[in-house]
Amino acid sequence: MHISFLHTLEGNRKIFDDAAKDLGLSSEQLRHEIRTDLRLAIQQTGMVTAEITEQIKHCLVELSTGADAVVVTCATLSSVAAAIDDLPVPIVRADAALAATAARIGGHIVVLCALESSVEPTRRLFAEYVNEKVDSIKVVNVAGIWDLFTGGNLDACLAKVARAANQAYDAGASVVAFAHPWMAQAAPLVHAGRVVLDSPHAALQAIANSNAAR
Repeated sequence: MHISFLHTLEGNRKIFDDAAKDLGLSSEQLRHEIRTDLRLAIQQTGMVTAEITEQIKHCLVELSTGADAVVVTCATLSSVAAAIDDLPVPIVRADAALAATAARIGGHIVVLCALESSVEPTRRLFAEYVNEKVDSIKVVNVAGIWDLFTGGNLDACLAKVARAANQAYDAGASVVAFAHPWMAQAAPLVHAGRVVLDSPHAALQAIANSNAAR
């Protein structure tokens, strides 16, 4: 099995590599493409233009060559990728895989975000996967962690993410999900016995399950 990844943050490469290793995949099976420019183009224009959509599609087509699946790791790009339906291999949205995994567990789901602007899009995405097992969905913006992350203070950032996860469990959460891939690095800091979900593992597990079902 060979998997390609479309990232907009360089740091996500290692995070998905680590998740792949956990699932028994080698680095030779993975291909990464970092396209920060695509996310910035959307942010600068405030919309997804036809030109940007075409650039994303062209990138996904290239990444499809020799791959069994392509993972889009950026939420900003994944919603665009979801509307492109004529690609040669499955396109897996990491954020959607996370939402689906959380819904399968059900109960009271708490999703942690790093930006206030991410709260509503994340809530809408998780709501798409609601089933009879889900009692509630709460999306929480953990104030200050984005500034810590972008400022390079990763240890303090991840400690704050883990603290927010523990607080969510203390308040009655059935499962806590990390909205952004880089948050996966906080999982080892969460109290033992408390499972947290992250999109790198969710996306790769979804591909593994699909491959096994063929």
